Amino acid sequence: MSVALGNGTPIDRAAITALIAAVGRATWDRRIAEILAWARGGQRAGRAMLRHHAVELTLDRMTRDLGRPASPAESVLAGLAREAVTALRSLSPAGQDAFRARLRAGLNAAESLAPFFHLIRTAALQRNRGFTVEFAGFEANTPYDLLLRRDGVEAELACDTISAEDGRDVHRGAWCQLVDRIDPDLQTWLAAHPGRYLLKLTLPLGLRGEPATLASLHDRIRDMLTSERRADHDPACMLRLDPLMLAAAQAEEGGLMEGLRREFGTQAHLAVTSAGQGVFVLAARASREDEVAVAIRRRLFAIAPERLTGTRPGILAMFIEDTDRTEWAELREKLELEGEARQFLAQPAARGVVAVTCASRLELLGNGAPEGDVRFRNPSHPAAKAQALAPAVMSSL
Repeated sequence: MSVALGNGTPIDRAAITALIAAVGRATWDRRIAEILAWARGGQRAGRAMLRHHAVELTLDRMTRDLGRPASPAESVLAGLAREAVTALRSLSPAGQDAFRARLRAGLNAAESLAPFFHLIRTAALQRNRGFTVEFAGFEANTPYDLLLRRDGVEAELACDTISAEDGRDVHRGAWCQLVDRIDPDLQTWLAAHPGRYLLKLTLPLGLRGEPATLASLHDRIRDMLTSERRADHDPACMLRLDPLMLAAAQAEEGGLMEGLRREFGTQAHLAVTSAGQGVFVLAARASREDEVAVAIRRRLFAIAPERLTGTRPGILAMFIEDTDRTEWAELREKLELEGEARQFLAQPAARGVVAVTCASRLELLGNGAPEGDVRFRNPSHPAAKAQALAPAVMSSL
């Protein structure tokens, strides 16, 4: 059964249903219920949870909500579901078991299905570039995921996922949890102290979501406000409370956030709490710049010897999770991604790697890099100039 999109493109609802059936409807429904329960844990943390599990929730919605025109991203995701089901049906019984195991792994604990769909999308992307694609990881339990063939040349491709949080001292998830904890106290304080305030937090030791650390920082902020102190500091945190002077403070929250982002930069963690006419802004930063691209390079070093055999040209296809459009654009436009990838490719550990590719959720849902990924070729690899491999390895920047 197909459901018509608003743009006239049909969604293959049967393919989505078949993919869900591969893990079992009861298992799927339990997972969706679990995600929705997590999302009720706090306003900001809940929104973050919904974003993290957007793939699962979108697929589920497309099997239930038939009266609403689908978005372009939903159309892309439905197409990937169809690709996944086609791949499943092409596999041997053992390969199908491995496929289902990988799919179920994305439904456990804090995992999501985005990395699984990165694999499916990467296979489709390479097929569209003219390669014959074999799911060798499923069929033969190889360390790499895909075996590419074109004009008599073969290449191994390994898909991997890294969270941008690995390159941040202050994790966005932990920040959301902290703000949800402190928000009721801020509203109570604003009711007694009408006005516009800015609390700046500098966190030299970072913030990574440990419950004891969140509780301690919450207590410090609350005690600082209760005692009406303007500053508090120790080796773990520096707090300073000032009047909010931004001109954008006169605007509604959307305009205020835009002004704050200009003031504090794209790497700052920001939150706004309001009560009546009062506004309280929290602005936090680590004591050093984020190093997301550096974290990606470290991950490349870790996986290259494990995921590629060295008997064929190897491609490492990285999926970068937990990043947004602004951060992803900066990583590309400031050449941070390219710089760290090329540092890796210049080392002996990358001797068997002919190219590194990178993609985020923007590419996954068809709204990112025009070619579908960002590619960096290793010029010192013997196969770097092989015309047969060019569509998969030619640098895109």
